[in-house]
Amino acid sequence: MRGNREGKAAAPRSADVARAAGVSQKTVSRVFNDEPYVSAEVRRRVLEAAAVLGYRRNGAARALASGRTRTLGVVALGTALYGPVSLLIGIERAARDAGYGLQVVNTLEGDPGGTAGAMESLLEQGVDGIIVSEPIDEGGAPPPVAVPVVVIGAPGGPGAMSSGGGADLMARAATEHLLDLGHTVIRHVAGPQRWFAARDRMAGWRTALTERGLTPPPVIEGDWSAASGHAAGRLLAAGEPDAEPTTAVFAANDDMAVGLVRSLTEAGLRVPDDVSVVGFDDIPLAGYTSPPLTTVRQPFDAVARDTIRRLVLAVEKPDAELPAADEPLVDLVVRSSTAPPSDRGHRTGAAPTP
Repeated sequence: MRGNREGKAAAPRSADVARAAGVSQKTVSRVFNDEPYVSAEVRRRVLEAAAVLGYRRNGAARALASGRTRTLGVVALGTALYGPVSLLIGIERAARDAGYGLQVVNTLEGDPGGTAGAMESLLEQGVDGIIVSEPIDEGGAPPPVAVPVVVIGAPGGPGAMSSGGGADLMARAATEHLLDLGHTVIRHVAGPQRWFAARDRMAGWRTALTERGLTPPPVIEGDWSAASGHAAGRLLAAGEPDAEPTTAVFAANDDMAVGLVRSLTEAGLRVPDDVSVVGFDDIPLAGYTSPPLTTVRQPFDAVARDTIRRLVLAVEKPDAELPAADEPLVDLVVRSSTAPPSDRGHRTGAAPTP
């Protein structure tokens, strides 16, 4: 093995891999660029030689040659909520699998220029493309920039792609599950309406009800926290004495659903005997609550992979026709918090049965 002036073994080069595999340096380059016109046998020999020698591509040299940094930027909301964090983890894994690094800039809810400022910061770091994750309505689409942009869960706007839609379809499936069980008065505990995700989930709930000829009842808006779900449960448990009784609730995330179930239980109501509850996300705790929570499992990894796939294609082949976003996977996880409405026992808005 070659050595340097200090006697240390030098890192293997592509020429060393070519010599060991019995091919040209150009062929080694084609293999590592995943180019066509390389036979499976040659590709195998090159990769085996690289593994034996411990060869790694020089990322800095590759960036200089291509004019790209092989780094993607993410504008993410600075929050510990399960959904945004899970999506960010999926994005990092998908980017790494695609051979890209990741730079993340967090924004704060309520900062009107947060997204634009975060994008500018990422551009100053030389990213090849930008992902706007879990966006909040700031009164307009992200500003157009000189690199490809993908917006997850919201309209892309001028020059930007959109990815990760389908929350309305998932919410619709959750509501239809309750309708199919026989519930006709299904309340919704919504997320904060500045979030596009919260709007989509409420839209899916409304669509499911109206398509069955039902009038959607008033919505209770929470803030994604279990505490806001608990407060919503207290309101529902109190009810209006002359209101049509509520027998089921669809909450826009699992945290609010957990708080809701706790509040209903404290009020002497039984879930699902008196009130069925469905959440959204399928957090790790959902299968271990009392009762285990029926919920919609979000396909975070699939959304991340699809987002990175389309963004990388836009970066590497800007003139190529971009594929449509993947169809969302609707995965309803039915557990013990939902059941057909019972004529026995209590309904919200009436006195508990002794």
